[in-house]
Amino acid sequence: MHDLRPPRLKSAVLALSVLIFLHIQLGVHAGPTCRSRRASGSLRSPSAPLSFHGPCSSSYSHLRSWTDRSFEDPLSIQHRCWKSGENERIRGSCEFKRGRKGDLSMTMMEGEEGRLSLGAPRYRPLSGRFITKGGVQVTCQVEDVSDTGKEVDALLEGLDSHEGVLLASSYEFPGRYARWTIGFIDPPLKIESRGLNFKVKALNARGEVLLEVIQDALERPDSSLALASLERTGHPAGEDGGTVLSGQVPKSDEYFPEEERSRQPSIFSVIRTLVDFFQSDGDPQLGLYGTFGYDLTFQFEPIKLRMPRSDNQRDVVLYLPDRVLVVDQDKRAAWRVEYDFSWNGRSTQGLARTGRVLEYRAAPAEALKRDRDSPVGEYARRVAMAKDQFKVGNLFEVVLSQTFFKECPSAPSRVFSRLRTTNPSPYGFLINLGDGEYLIGASPEMFVRCEQTKAGLRVETCPISGTIARGSDALEDAARIKAILTNPKEESELTMCTDVDRNDKSRICEPGSVRVLGRRQIEMYSRLIHTVDHVEGYLRRGFDALDAFLCHTWAVTVTGAPKTWAIQFIEDQEASPRAWYGGAVGLVAFDGSLNTGLTLRTIRLLNGIAEVRAGATLLYDSDPPAEEAETELKASALIDALACESSETAGVTGEEAAQAADEARRVLLVDHQDSFVHTLANYLRQTGADVSTVRSGPNALRLIRNTKPDLLVLSPGPGCPADFHLSDTIDAALASRVPVFGVCLGLQGMVEHFGGQLDVLAYPMHGKPSTVKLTPAAATGGDVLGHRYKIFEGLPRCFDVARYHSLHGKKAGFPQDLRVTAMSEDGVIMGIEHRELPFAAVQFHPESILTNPKHGLRMLANAVKYLVFEDPKE
Repeated sequence: MHDLRPPRLKSAVLALSVLIFLHIQLGVHAGPTCRSRRASGSLRSPSAPLSFHGPCSSSYSHLRSWTDRSFEDPLSIQHRCWKSGENERIRGSCEFKRGRKGDLSMTMMEGEEGRLSLGAPRYRPLSGRFITKGGVQVTCQVEDVSDTGKEVDALLEGLDSHEGVLLASSYEFPGRYARWTIGFIDPPLKIESRGLNFKVKALNARGEVLLEVIQDALERPDSSLALASLERTGHPAGEDGGTVLSGQVPKSDEYFPEEERSRQPSIFSVIRTLVDFFQSDGDPQLGLYGTFGYDLTFQFEPIKLRMPRSDNQRDVVLYLPDRVLVVDQDKRAAWRVEYDFSWNGRSTQGLARTGRVLEYRAAPAEALKRDRDSPVGEYARRVAMAKDQFKVGNLFEVVLSQTFFKECPSAPSRVFSRLRTTNPSPYGFLINLGDGEYLIGASPEMFVRCEQTKAGLRVETCPISGTIARGSDALEDAARIKAILTNPKEESELTMCTDVDRNDKSRICEPGSVRVLGRRQIEMYSRLIHTVDHVEGYLRRGFDALDAFLCHTWAVTVTGAPKTWAIQFIEDQEASPRAWYGGAVGLVAFDGSLNTGLTLRTIRLLNGIAEVRAGATLLYDSDPPAEEAETELKASALIDALACESSETAGVTGEEAAQAADEARRVLLVDHQDSFVHTLANYLRQTGADVSTVRSGPNALRLIRNTKPDLLVLSPGPGCPADFHLSDTIDAALASRVPVFGVCLGLQGMVEHFGGQLDVLAYPMHGKPSTVKLTPAAATGGDVLGHRYKIFEGLPRCFDVARYHSLHGKKAGFPQDLRVTAMSEDGVIMGIEHRELPFAAVQFHPESILTNPKHGLRMLANAVKYLVFEDPKE
């Protein structure tokens, strides 16, 4: 039965139904406030209705605005009801409950729309106060940001000389990535570690207040953390760099089942304690931001270390910010959140948000001692050694890397801006780590992302394996996508990565919840095309986001399989320690979520010298030189970003093809009623030629005689050459000494004119691709293949073309005056030239999308340049 009610009435009825549902199910009242409880540990429970602190009107007056909107879920409608009316009056005065068993705050409602965040900020918080699980009172003040570009640029420039973090996603993928930016400078607190030793540093007076909070959290008798030592040293911030809390996590020989390996004593025991102490649903942007180094895995895997580590290497650098800039490009919204912290009678309120100024200094040229950590060819040798391990079953795959070094005269912010422009990615970052060290990255790969959903705490990853270089245009990209998707070696790479990734999740996820959401999907970056899988799982009760992080440490896509043996092989074979490479960057949020990307496509700036590390996934099928070339290709986009200007190129273009012609030549294009003639004319013009198109017949013959063009091009067309009296056209060209280049029908007409015959294909080739192979000839003074007129100069000996024909030149009785210059894979003549006259032709279409544009333009440029009658005087 059809619903014949007007759309607006139907919308009103629907909204009213939702309103009734809210009154019945959620206990909403029309009075000034609405209060209810929320069960601890979940976003929403049917038995634990929602709680608000502030005005909540459910009057009919709001129904009109609801009917003008598309359907929204009850949570969104209820919150829109709350926001109306007195929202501005109460902004900044809302008090939220404790994070441990606290009520669902108004800020939580603003973002709970029943969909995944895709990494973007889940919602814009409101000004107010909340209490963390450990009892810290957090006051947040939120203000809108109007000039987003100006604010982000100022933040970037500030990171050149101030410690801080910028995380930016400039890449979108449906169901996976959104675009956003989060960043800050001059944080009050810094956590860094090496091995099991850690330091918590106050970076300003505000950090001194927070350091007391940290010390109390680490020394609490009810904490599960047992430290070997904890010592407070230094002076208040501003004097000798501030107070430092130094400690050590004891090494433990206690047995832990593999499912609980992430709970072994490690530096993450400290991080987990702090995250738990600050736990709250009050604000999704509040948390620890920074980077995790590759060597952290050695706290969980029994690896024998071969390479010495430098004294300045750190394994963790995390910051707790007190002022964060947030930009959500998807919602076209931007805001700044400022936090103040109160604890045991002390508060950061009123204290200045300052930090040390440490200007970036480029290194002098003589400081660069080498340009790579492995000589050319050494990486290929290591690939061969890995293949020996694959052969006997010690490894299935392994990721070996090498490092390239280069001066960096530009400020880090300039490098990041160039990299973000030329190489958009879902995990871009600029981090000033202090001590003359910066990380600048455009990582394509998610490491681990966790967020709470109605179904539970969700963990997702996107393993990348399978790489091919981008083409010069969309057509070449399509060909390369086809190539990588049909490559068994690339498929095996990703299959093994995803099987290991699923195994990592199965350690801590609910049985049956680990699923592959996307298989061998294509992601395209500035110079590379990747195949990517998308995997999710839901954590079992008792595990948190840090467990999810650690059970994947480190990703199979940067280590190999079996993972422990691969990590040992990497340690034994690589030329230098990885430091940050292969680790992760991102946010460990105090609301229980986590968003991290792998530290790939990253520039490490250390004392003005740039280090760019790149690796490749190796299998038994790997070709050693090709794998070494892949690492160089991956590093090239980052190395280019270090220069003062981007060196991005688009391959061979029409302008470059035009350089093949010495000067603009007059070309007469004879149209045989073809459907592609104007594209052919367009290509000819890109060579620099002055092109005029004319239909075949008397006008064409008159123009040949009267204007004597530099080149006559015979277009494709339907039917046969006789339908257009094509032999008469060739006679006119001969009489006026005009060179001729034929395409498709033009080749057929040339064969017939010089005494050959045509045949009909058993299967018409209309819009079909074919591979053409150039054939050697016996001409003197021609190209390397002996082709006199060099039509195929600069082209590979085999290449793909588009065919639109049924007729073709018959090999039996082929004219003596002509020679074959190219053949198709099915034995059909694809190219010819005259032995004496500047006449040449191709049976395929150089202007089609199935013919690489670089090849099509090149051969037409060659025709324009080389098809010339010799001067009779010579």
